[in-house]
Amino acid sequence: METTSTNEAKHESRNPAQRAVIARFNRELVRLVERVAPRSILDVGCGEGYTLAALGAAGVTAELFGVDLSRSAIAKARRRLPAGVTLTVGDARELHAGRARFDLVIMTEVLEHLDEPGDMLPVLAGLSRGRVLLSVPWEPFFRGINFLRGKHVTRLGNHPEHVQCWSRTGFIRFVERHFIVEAAPFAFPWTLVLARPKGGLQ
Repeated sequence: METTSTNEAKHESRNPAQRAVIARFNRELVRLVERVAPRSILDVGCGEGYTLAALGAAGVTAELFGVDLSRSAIAKARRRLPAGVTLTVGDARELHAGRARFDLVIMTEVLEHLDEPGDMLPVLAGLSRGRVLLSVPWEPFFRGINFLRGKHVTRLGNHPEHVQCWSRTGFIRFVERHFIVEAAPFAFPWTLVLARPKGGLQ
């Protein structure tokens, strides 16, 4: 029997407020993607394919790729997405070692789960020949909203899978270690950043 991931539960929620917030986030994400007009997009940590599905639904015509460590998530993404989307079970670091390159590399709601998120930035930079699009929860507001909703109360609203915590300013500074930030639109309760690797476009 298949289990439901926390990512899947979030996107499949029937709560109208939560669905509206996610829809607004997706609109901002799509707007940034359209600004870049990439020919190829890699979604790192694509999970069950919700971001790639949102891009397709918005009419983004780039060639779409997704990679995730979870075999079950990729299986669900394959059922959700059209056959033209290339999905891989694996580690983005292996793609980086294989010198794969994409016009736009997306990583949404993943970095906060990593013990050493700083190690992922050069990997993302190496995968991109153009730009990266990154997002994380905007703290402390994200956990505050969770607490007020009665979620993860014993952890003061912090999701048990989140091991990193960034304010909006803190995350932008974190990204600036390896990238030049071009845009950070309002996407509350997430911080969303479009950036290009230092050294210019490849």
